[in-house]
Parts: sequence; structure tokens; C-alpha cells
Amino acid sequence: MTETGISSSNSISVGVPADTKDSVKVLSVTHWNDRLFHFTVERPSSFRFRSGEFVMIGLLGDNGKPLLRAYSIAAPFWSETLAFYSIKVQDGPLTSKLQNIKVGDHIIMKTKPVGTLVLDALIPGKRLYMIATGTGIAPFASLIRDPEVYEQFEDVILTHTCRDADELAYGAWLIEQAKSDELIGELASEKLRYYPTTTREQSPKMGRITTLIENGELFSDLQVPAFNADDDRVMICGSMGLNTDVKALLEAAGLEEGANSKPATYVLEKAFVG
Repeated sequence: MTETGISSSNSISVGVPADTKDSVKVLSVTHWNDRLFHFTVERPSSFRFRSGEFVMIGLLGDNGKPLLRAYSIAAPFWSETLAFYSIKVQDGPLTSKLQNIKVGDHIIMKTKPVGTLVLDALIPGKRLYMIATGTGIAPFASLIRDPEVYEQFEDVILTHTCRDADELAYGAWLIEQAKSDELIGELASEKLRYYPTTTREQSPKMGRITTLIENGELFSDLQVPAFNADDDRVMICGSMGLNTDVKALLEAAGLEEGANSKPATYVLEKAFVG
């Protein structure tokens, strides 16, 4: 992991001009490996959002027009700064440039937050599962630091599945941050549980989360009952395949998909694919 907290005078800026419409200043950049990084930006004074929502961020494309993608805000609603977690795609139109931003650069951030991974879309329950693959953990970086999560649920379980072990480092760091947080650290230490797995590289727990749900290992490892609509509420964020597969497993267990307009027992992020 390499982290940048100050700008380099001889670095080449890849951001947008500071006076670009909806521009925000980059405050820090952390590279977890050659595939993943996260960064923080200043928060506009008038910007409001709910933990779990996403916004459109980006840079100017080669044609001078904004190139924007949906990114979950990886910071809770009360944070004074905003954070984002991203993959690095070497030939990606946006991330090939975004991965090179440095402290002091500016990026574009639209100020209309949206999304379905919010507490308002769920009815009350006992346990909250947050099921993520890859960069789909980003909205849960926001939610696990939201006091309301711990007020509403007795047990909060974050699962994170990646191919390789080093891709789990960000999730482990998030758990440490939550449990040491001045605001929610005590509640997180009591209620928050982390269940990381890998699918390719050897690690303490191997397997796709769907397989571990189907064969019951997830529940036996956590010492909880299998999914049931009375107690369990679930949020899902990952690849389209993961979303579809977990949705089928939940509906087979009697859970129903919720939305902001009609809360129910599970939600998935349709716009953000990690």
C-alpha cells in the first residue's frame, strides 16, 4: 500500500481545471496494489447524501467533454470529506486516467446522489448482511460507519469476496477504521462482523459467496440460522452475475426486493457494478 498525503511539485496533473463546473479537490490517494486504489476529495458545503448512495464522478475525455461513471461514496453521511474506491483498468476510458490523480488535482463530481443501498429501502429486522464482491464494497464503507445501522440491527455482517488475498486489504482496513471510530467504534466492535473470502488465491476462507450460502458454510461459520424473511435484511453490491445469483437465493428463502418507494427485506445496487 502506498499513500499520498501531499502533492508533488514535479508531478503531471491529470485532473480538471479547478474552475470546471462541479469540480472538487483531491485530498489523498492510496494505492492498495496495481489494480485497486481509493482517494478522498473535499466535500462541497451544500452537498447532502444518505450512506450507501452513489454519485457520478470523472474527468474530461480526450474530446474535452466530461467522462463520468457511477461511484459509490465510500464515506458516511456525516463525514467532512468524501471517498471513492476504484479499480484500475489500463485501457479504460476513465480509470486509465483516474488512477494517476494526485493530491491537489481536481475531478468532476455531480452533486445528485442516488441509489438503492440505503436503510430507507429496508424494513426493520434483526440481522443486516452486506454482500460485496470486488469494488462493490464501496457503499458498505459508508454504511458500516453510520450509527443508524447499529441502532436498527443487532448483528451486522459484511462479506467481501475477491479473487486474490491482497484485494481484501481495503475491506480489512475499513473494519479497523469502523471499530476505532470515535462515533461508532464501540457499537461496531460489538455488532460488526467481517467475512472475507477468495476465489483464486489461497486464503483462510475460500469460495464464492453464493456457494458458501448454498452449502450452508456461511451460516455455520457465523453461527447464525440460514436466511429467513423474519430476521434477515440483505444488501448486495457486486457484478451483475453476483447480484442475480444472490437475488435468486434470497427469493428462494422468502425475501422480497425493496426500494426507496417500497421498503422490503433485501436490496441490490442496479446502477453500480463492482
